[in-house]
Amino acid sequence: MAVLPKFDSLKFWSPTDVAMMTHALILAKHGAGCGEIPVGAVVVHDGQILGEGFNCPISTHDPTHHAEIVALRQACQGLQNYRLPIDTTLYVTLEPCTMCFGSLIHARVSRVVFGAYEPKAGVVVSQLNLAKELFYNHLIAIQGGLLAHESSLMLSQFFKQRREDKKRQKLKICQNKV
Repeated sequence: MAVLPKFDSLKFWSPTDVAMMTHALILAKHGAGCGEIPVGAVVVHDGQILGEGFNCPISTHDPTHHAEIVALRQACQGLQNYRLPIDTTLYVTLEPCTMCFGSLIHARVSRVVFGAYEPKAGVVVSQLNLAKELFYNHLIAIQGGLLAHESSLMLSQFFKQRREDKKRQKLKICQNKV
């Protein structure tokens, strides 16, 4: 299935899309407060949240604890099935990576809506366009750019703060040596 066009304007999105991405942004903010890279995800079917999560690989010491994986696990465990119902949508504040995209295929997610584009590791639009490949046993509709500015801003502020904290730490170490 082809990647759907990029829509930055909210007029192209349903009220449910906007509400769920807003919820994902709240989750991302919570993750940032825990020292994690601020990415949030929500799994939705028929307007109901089946699972949600935020990045937490640092606190869990588990590289697979990306927001998408956390939300998928919660949804699948709640349904007691690793395959999600038809017409399930995953909302995530950042374009998925390879690991997460593979999990979305296995879980049979029908649609992915993401916020910010990920120029370094995004594999549905930015670095690769894995969603257009026809050799998968399941195809996923992709839409990007919903609340992209808000998602990007949260990420850039997080990394700016992280760099400033490291600078202060280095300065403190240097001052202690004097």
